Amino acid sequence: QVQLVESGGGLVQPGGSLRLSCAASGFTFSTYTMRWYRQAPGKERELVAVITKIGGSTNYADSVKGRFTISRDNVKDTVSLQMNSLKPEDTAVYYCNAYLEGLGVTFNYWGQGTQVTVSS
Repeated sequence: QVQLVESGGGLVQPGGSLRLSCAASGFTFSTYTMRWYRQAPGKERELVAVITKIGGSTNYADSVKGRFTISRDNVKDTVSLQMNSLKPEDTAVYYCNAYLEGLGVTFNYWGQGTQVTVSS
């Protein structure tokens, strides 16, 4: 059974930091591209950060570049998102996503999300 379980969300003041973690199970984690998305109230889900299978390449939304860092541990089957210098506009539900495409088949798994609220 595929599972992605996020943790680490919460309430933080502007300028603060949080570290989100996502624990994966039920699939071969090291073969999947891992992504973090977020969805704020009334807005569409947006891609925040991506990390390739062996972690050799990362990419970020312009809105979080220089503040967020995505990383993965292919031994522990976890992906993390370190969020620094948080702003109120970072408030959203953050979702972990596992993605694999090849030979005409696509696998796309989602976690249940974790709430991040940035407020004074």
